[in-house]
Amino acid sequence: MAQGTRPMLVGVSGRRDEALVSGRSWRAGGGGLLAAVAGVFTLAQLLLVGPSMGLGWDEVVYVSQVADDAPAAFFSAPRARGVPFLVWPVASWSSSTTLLRVYLSVLSGLGLYLALRAWRGLFPARVLAGAGALFATLWVTLFYGPQAMPNLWVAVGALFCVGCFLRARAGGFDERAASWGVSAGSALMAWMRPTDAVWVALGLLVVAVPVRHRRLAGALVLGLVAGGVPWVIEAYVGYGGLRERLNEASRIQGDLGWNLAVDDQLRSLVGSTLCRPCDIATPHPAVFVWWLVLPVLAAYALTVAVRAGRTTRTLLPLACAATAAFPYLFLIGYAAPRFLLPAYALLAIPVADALRHLVTAPNGRLRPAVATLVAVGLAGHLAVQYAVLDRTVDRTTAARVDWARSAAQLHRLGVRPPCLLTGHQAIPVAYYTGCGSGAIRGHNANTTRADILRTARGVPVGALSVPGRKPPRYASDWELHRLDGLEVRIAPTPGADTTA
Repeated sequence: MAQGTRPMLVGVSGRRDEALVSGRSWRAGGGGLLAAVAGVFTLAQLLLVGPSMGLGWDEVVYVSQVADDAPAAFFSAPRARGVPFLVWPVASWSSSTTLLRVYLSVLSGLGLYLALRAWRGLFPARVLAGAGALFATLWVTLFYGPQAMPNLWVAVGALFCVGCFLRARAGGFDERAASWGVSAGSALMAWMRPTDAVWVALGLLVVAVPVRHRRLAGALVLGLVAGGVPWVIEAYVGYGGLRERLNEASRIQGDLGWNLAVDDQLRSLVGSTLCRPCDIATPHPAVFVWWLVLPVLAAYALTVAVRAGRTTRTLLPLACAATAAFPYLFLIGYAAPRFLLPAYALLAIPVADALRHLVTAPNGRLRPAVATLVAVGLAGHLAVQYAVLDRTVDRTTAARVDWARSAAQLHRLGVRPPCLLTGHQAIPVAYYTGCGSGAIRGHNANTTRADILRTARGVPVGALSVPGRKPPRYASDWELHRLDGLEVRIAPTPGADTTA
């Protein structure tokens, strides 16, 4: 290559796609700016979400798998072991929720930094920092950053994987290192949620793997296999096979099929962490207008990229965002904002690039009127995100405080480890109490009536229910007590005849 000539690659549009910088920029420039964004992200989690918020239902399931102070909760078919391994360094020896939150906040900040760093040289540092800020200031990103949940980590893995994939294609970078990055990113995704990893990888395979990039395709598949092997092995050990586990996972998620959930996702943006069924009212437009603007800015970013002859770097994250979002918009009959975190992460870079072009004239100067309009829009967006986050944190914290109070009341009633709780909200309340949990029907069914009665002969057993509803038949004659928002019927003292 002649001196001064920039490395080139061919984009999927058939146009020559010019690399922004030489491979030297793999190590140089913009690192401090990205580190600052990641640091502010970590600090915002600790200040706005708080390290003392108790564990949620799904967190209890994940953390209990490695905690030494509570029995493991039922681990249903869709779940993967990535999060338990992630929290193991803390949860295996400490029950401190504060320590776990601080650990996850720092770890998620580091993950965001590394994921953005993978894109250096593909986009200017200011675009990457802007993308990180756009993603990190969404209420759903901040809310789940310090939580023991898989979706943010799928997003981090997706962003890192796609960035490394583009590096390896572009030339001028260390292709071997980039290929290993592709494997690492895809392994992280599959480790956390194998099915989500496949949907993200689909965008890579369909859009950007011509025959000459078999090595990259192999790196991608290697990572998916490495991250997904534990889930597959568990499928054969505990579910009778991979197909059986996939079918069970589909049943738990409401039988996957054509389900238009776009409107459910839109309504859930008001701060509903799980919208199932999603029968809440449509929120004020201020809450969801950013969501409608995203595809417009993405389309503008693609137009700019095509005109500049650098299509692939913009098209690839957009394609992967689309495939990542597709099952949660069109195949599931309910919504949770966290499901779309991988799509938001991948959209952030093209959207940040679009905003940069909107406010910058061809000669590099700012367009004052457009820049002012964008600044006002972003300020309003941040205000709305903060308001939704604040309400969501307050509501969620209150619910988890209620579980802790119920646990304290159960202790006073003599329900102490070893013990068993069944019924409504048994999984989280049991964890806070230090008990095991059981269900004879529903998505978390893991025991039988006979087993519950047999257990009641040896340890304290309680059946939780909503006030005013009939308890399970086997517990109808057990002693009734009222908790905070719950009723519990406690089996007779262990040793008594419970079958009479």
